[in-house]
Amino acid sequence: MHRLFLKCSIMLLFVFCWPQSLAAQNTGNALWLNIDGAIGPATQDYLQRGFNKAVEMNSRVIILQMDTPGGLDASMREIIRAIIASPVPVVSFVSPSGARAASAGTYILYASHIAAMSPATNLGAATPVQIGGLPGSSDKNVLDTGQEESENTGTETKDPMTSKLVNDAVAYIRGLAQMRGRNADWAELAVREAASLTAEDALEMDVIDLIATSIPDLLTQIDGRTVNVLGNEVTLSTAQITIEHFEPDWRTQLLAIITDPNIAYILMLIGIYALIYEFSNPGAIFPGVVGAVCLVLALFAFQVLPINYAGLALLLVGMAFMLAEVFVPSFGALGIGGMIAFVIGSVMLLDTGVPGYGVSIPLIVTFALLSAGFFLLVVGMAIKARLRPIVSGMEQIVHSTGTAMDDFEREGWVRVHGEQWKAQSSVPLKRGDKIRVIAMDGLILTVEPHKADKPDKTDIAALPDSHSDNHTRRD
Repeated sequence: MHRLFLKCSIMLLFVFCWPQSLAAQNTGNALWLNIDGAIGPATQDYLQRGFNKAVEMNSRVIILQMDTPGGLDASMREIIRAIIASPVPVVSFVSPSGARAASAGTYILYASHIAAMSPATNLGAATPVQIGGLPGSSDKNVLDTGQEESENTGTETKDPMTSKLVNDAVAYIRGLAQMRGRNADWAELAVREAASLTAEDALEMDVIDLIATSIPDLLTQIDGRTVNVLGNEVTLSTAQITIEHFEPDWRTQLLAIITDPNIAYILMLIGIYALIYEFSNPGAIFPGVVGAVCLVLALFAFQVLPINYAGLALLLVGMAFMLAEVFVPSFGALGIGGMIAFVIGSVMLLDTGVPGYGVSIPLIVTFALLSAGFFLLVVGMAIKARLRPIVSGMEQIVHSTGTAMDDFEREGWVRVHGEQWKAQSSVPLKRGDKIRVIAMDGLILTVEPHKADKPDKTDIAALPDSHSDNHTRRD
């Protein structure tokens, strides 16, 4: 009996503990994140939330798949800080074939615990370029682009600001290379000379750790590798783990839409035009609300985008001139000048030369033509209004015609435009006589007989003489 009880207890323990042991064997996963396109505030927000999710899910590793032409320096550095501070190892993987980790992507690749690439991919061209900002400002708005090479063949440029940016970037990427044990000399070449490498050359020169054809192949190759995570040696166990995808959510997509240069440009114009309409028609409310919201969103986007402040100033001056044309018609002078400033400022606003961070020229032309048409319409309406006869007010009453309502010599009542007015006349008038208003003093009109009702004394005087002559001839 005792043995039977012991066997039943062991079986019950096995039944209850077996699912837990299976769960323990299956705990952990590889969290997949994706960088596709230019790196900016939206990418930074998405990756930081992805790193937090990896910690919550107790992920074994984070796979950061990349295909990027570069991006903003500030966003790139925040991403690298998150990688270095992550308790979960980060594996950067340039994939699929044909992808690239140019510019900012190269820095992120160097900062990762493991750097991998697919065949037929490339990295490099990490020269920083000063864009936007105020003249003589610091490198706060630096964009890592790699799209433009220095004209100088030496290691230093003549421009002190450019030298400052390049030297800072060199020190930064060399520090990342030394921390991860990668080729620091080539990293410096990538910054100073915009050098680039294929995946095979990068592996040969110890710039990356491995080449993988797919994510399962990547997980198989990194299984058993030891990496340094926050000062501790961690051995990766990735052979049998599952892959969890963390796609960008609505928040990331909304942020990406708002910070798109073309969308920010459109939001700003909608905001300005809506406020113009609200100021022209006080009390409409809806245009004012829409304009304020769009303008705030546009200003937020411009705060995080690498704008050229000279271009922004020209654009705002152009809008101010065109707005002045609405309220103070100058027959096109302000409107045309504002349009020229508007177009030039729009072109300069986000003229970075980096994919994903420029305003589309067709979009600028479209809005310029729409604005020109709008202001030409306003000017045309103003000219027509000046040529149109006056239909209201005191000026409309003067020179109008009417009818005497009764007989009077000095003062009486007349009807003008269907209204009764008290009138004064130096000529006696009879009921029904046509009159013309020649002046207005308060609510009293000064009138005179209408020309059509004035007797033509010359013609009347001539008639008797003519008849008398005829009678004389008959005699």
